[in-house]
Amino acid sequence: MDSKIFITGGAGYIGSMLSTKLINLGYHVTVLDRLLYSKSSIAHLYSNKNFIFINGDVRNFKLVKKCLSGKNYIIPLAALVGAKLCDKKKKESIEVNQNSIEDLISLLKKEQKILYPTTNSGYGVGKSNKYCNENSELNPISLYGLTKVAAEKIVSSHKNFLSYRLATVFGYSYRMRTDLLVNNLTLNAYQNNKLKIFEGHFRRNFVHIKDVVDSFVFGIENFNKIKNNIYNIGLSSANITKYQLAIKIKKFIPNLKIQNIFNVRDPDQRDYFVSNKKIEKKGFKAKISIEDGINELLKFYKYSDSKVKNNY
Repeated sequence: MDSKIFITGGAGYIGSMLSTKLINLGYHVTVLDRLLYSKSSIAHLYSNKNFIFINGDVRNFKLVKKCLSGKNYIIPLAALVGAKLCDKKKKESIEVNQNSIEDLISLLKKEQKILYPTTNSGYGVGKSNKYCNENSELNPISLYGLTKVAAEKIVSSHKNFLSYRLATVFGYSYRMRTDLLVNNLTLNAYQNNKLKIFEGHFRRNFVHIKDVVDSFVFGIENFNKIKNNIYNIGLSSANITKYQLAIKIKKFIPNLKIQNIFNVRDPDQRDYFVSNKKIEKKGFKAKISIEDGINELLKFYKYSDSKVKNNY
């Protein structure tokens, strides 16, 4: 394929899987990443003639400008992800999650297409018995959510954009993370045979990382049909509570003890169900179940000797 794609954070949790998929499909891919958490997540791509890796920072204006030259699609994945990490590194979070996106948009040519991944955590706390859709009011309750919502607004000013509001991602990646909710609860259940659930009634939507990758491929292949829009990306059957998630894990670990902790505040106060109908009507639908993801994760935790370095 002639299309040239530039991915920031392309060695990360989503990025390493997306870069690999695009290379396998025949695209030319350039990745900019600092390799903070894994130096091997994209090592299998180095010998491919269609792959270019640049070790650098998205805050380097001149470097980003150079990387953008001749690229058809831009996917800015580089970010400080999660409320906990952003609270720990407030200044850097604003610089990377928001300011670097503003710089990036200022450098784009009109014909260059950007696919921006944000988070549905911007919905904050949804109304009971009602699903959040792309027209719902945004009410981010963390610095992470605030920076991503602000960046989405900046991206929307470009004439060739797509914005994906991702559900909570789960599943195995070349650059593995075990801090994400499904990945984390599955790991704790496997290691300890017990789970402590704080505010188990809190609602979430989930999506497997392979479905996220496929949504980006869908966006590239159908860009002109769906461009200049915002879409929720999640598994519609995976709008469940934290306690319901724990019950799903228990199906794989029958002796798992689940303890609901009352009178203790969950540090992450997000609580919402999300509608994914808008993107489904365009032709994309997430398919991989939470059960399949849990099974995949348990095998990874049992048989892998990889050391996972999380964001914090």
